[in-house]
Amino acid sequence: MTPGKRKVAVVGVSLSDCGRVDDATPYALHAQAARRALADAGMDRSLVDGFASAGLGTLPPVEVAEYLGLRPTWVDSTAVGGATWEVMAAHATDAIAAGHANAVLLVYGSTARADIRAGRRTGTLSFGARGPLQFEVPYGHTLIAKYAMAARRHMHAYGTTLEQLASVAVQARANAALNPEAMFRDPITVDDVLSGPMIADPFTKLHCCIRSDGGAAVLLAAEEYVRDCRTPPVWVLGTGEHVSHTTMSEWPDFTVSPAAVSGRLAFGRAGIRPEEIDVAEIYDAFTYMTLVTLEDLGFCEKGEGGAFVEKGRLLVRGGELPVNTDGGGLSAQHPGMRGLFLLVEAVRQLRGEAAGRQARRPDGELPCLAVASGTGGWFCSSGTVVLGR
Repeated sequence: MTPGKRKVAVVGVSLSDCGRVDDATPYALHAQAARRALADAGMDRSLVDGFASAGLGTLPPVEVAEYLGLRPTWVDSTAVGGATWEVMAAHATDAIAAGHANAVLLVYGSTARADIRAGRRTGTLSFGARGPLQFEVPYGHTLIAKYAMAARRHMHAYGTTLEQLASVAVQARANAALNPEAMFRDPITVDDVLSGPMIADPFTKLHCCIRSDGGAAVLLAAEEYVRDCRTPPVWVLGTGEHVSHTTMSEWPDFTVSPAAVSGRLAFGRAGIRPEEIDVAEIYDAFTYMTLVTLEDLGFCEKGEGGAFVEKGRLLVRGGELPVNTDGGGLSAQHPGMRGLFLLVEAVRQLRGEAAGRQARRPDGELPCLAVASGTGGWFCSSGTVVLGR
């Protein structure tokens, strides 16, 4: 193929053991996820010449690649928080299209939950206190508080209600109930969300993501490899990335996330409109994250996210736009930087491999188009990937 013209497909996806995994290291979870993704694709690891990884701890890709027995000629260690994996997928797609790599493996593994239980802190909720952040952290302005402030601004500007935000968590749990791999599956109600312990106003406990262990892997390959793979290809149709700010004073509008840019780029490059999407996998560290990302990706107008998420629209069963079909970070798993899990679930949905949580189009057919959009920091970064079968 002519360099720069090759199509790129996801040919393998997997999760490692997730949830409560007390007897594994992050390296072991990387290896488990990688082996499973290669087996899913039916591809030998000797064909992998590109590798990308990043993590909450110090896991440089050169060390992880060596642990996995890989000798890549193309590597990426981009770290922009939860958006990392969609951004890495964009970089890997460009590299494959340009002929700089043929098959790129993206892998993540974290024992975030086990580390906390054992008293090992792998990071802080403030993402550190050096540089510009030193002026915010002493006042308790940590990650959760920053999301809470943004949510309150949206409520003030557009009349978004606590009940609307809570409905996001309720629908995520309903989707998780269909997923045997989800960490929390018992139904919850809006009242359950509203009556929980306050974490950072307006977020009670169930407005916030869970903490779990786990890993994931995604294998991308050039189109000429597809015919030899075990699974049907899921094509990368368009990608976009954007970084916005790190200090809150540099964020122009608390009600607009960087997905407004990454989404516009991804949809434009794919030649796809948001209304054509069948399934959306959206980073949901907090309920407000889902709501505002749906607005910024173009599924509804700015300020209409509250009304959009009501009345079951996000449900796998009966929803107009199934969102976070595995239960998301609010109920399924959230081992730190969850963006890679979004890609895994989107691919499984498009391949018809989501079992009891399988989404369907109104005509009963499998989804044709999906979007995965990851957010990092406190709306500091965004990566969006449009996929199609």
